[in-house]
Amino acid sequence: MKRSRFGSRDRLSRDAAELQRLAVGLSESGGRLEDNFWESRLIDLARSLLQSGAEDDLTTAMDRLYESNSAAHDELVSAVESQAESWTFEKNGKLYDLQLFAAPILAWSRYGIPTCALGGSNLEALKVQLGAHVFSAEARLALVDYLFSPDQLPRSFCDVWQLTKDLGDRAMTGENLRLDTQGLPETTRFLSDVRYLVGVVVVPYGAALFRWNEQDGSREEALAAWVKQGSPNLASLFTGCAYQPLLADAYHSACRQGDLDSRPYAVKASVAFLQTTLGLLPEEMRVVVAPCYNQHLEEYRVGIAPRDKDNAVYQGVVWALLGAEDEHTDVVSQIDVVLRECGVKDIVILDHHLPMEFCDDCGAPLFPTADGELVHADMPEQADAAPQTLH
Repeated sequence: MKRSRFGSRDRLSRDAAELQRLAVGLSESGGRLEDNFWESRLIDLARSLLQSGAEDDLTTAMDRLYESNSAAHDELVSAVESQAESWTFEKNGKLYDLQLFAAPILAWSRYGIPTCALGGSNLEALKVQLGAHVFSAEARLALVDYLFSPDQLPRSFCDVWQLTKDLGDRAMTGENLRLDTQGLPETTRFLSDVRYLVGVVVVPYGAALFRWNEQDGSREEALAAWVKQGSPNLASLFTGCAYQPLLADAYHSACRQGDLDSRPYAVKASVAFLQTTLGLLPEEMRVVVAPCYNQHLEEYRVGIAPRDKDNAVYQGVVWALLGAEDEHTDVVSQIDVVLRECGVKDIVILDHHLPMEFCDDCGAPLFPTADGELVHADMPEQADAAPQTLH
């Protein structure tokens, strides 16, 4: 699994070296008992490093394994993520399981997508709907009173661990976490983006966490109920936006799913935006899809314009490769399916190896024309101003 890597390139510390050794041992294990041997030691060390704030040891070990042993890298990432976002604790002589979760919401708007504090009544209503439709009957919840953009989510494993702890201290009493928003990064403005509700769920040890863990539940039913019952409570937050709630899940998993689902959503939003803003019908559009490389294939860029504007791009979408995707993954077919679902028929697929070029003035990515040129995405002057890059 790919992830952003911020580790130091310096010599390995003793703890980082031990993380590597344990992760390699786990990746090479041939049976459940040996798995347990390596996994218990890896988890204990990962938990200790998270508690002491040793982020550099964690990321340095991941960096080295990413380059040398992908299976061990994945084992280490899985162990660290699990310890940052979940644990078992004792209170009043009883054991409980705790899980940090996120509930992504896809949105697009020509006016701007909000990031904001959540009022008390709205926050409680969202907690009630999540508890009723997404989590198990025995679950207790605590939410952060803030609607996060991707830029504002915790940036490190240690930050995630601290947020889990802060929320976990409140879940047993039914309190929510009031976030100190001073110092939060500013949110880059995009036409299409993801927002996140973040919280923790606590259940008795070994009990079901989610509605679909219960015998009569399913993910599909939980999502349908959350969309139907939760959407009215989101409407006041997303004034002037189209939005689509996704299913809440364990924190890191939900964030990855939000990234994945935001790509086709951005394509659909771009087509809808041009249709509503310019009256340009999907069958009147030409969409050009091109692979963009650094040292390897990193992303596809999608340029959208009227069919009679050969050298123009009105809207652009960056479709980044995620997870295990690479040049052998049939991403082009995924993009093609989404475009045809939108009603677009004129689709040009370039096989050029284009560079990942950006505008020298504003830093925005450049998008392909049918001639294989990378140009700035610019709406015609008579159109209302709006962000022109989707992700």
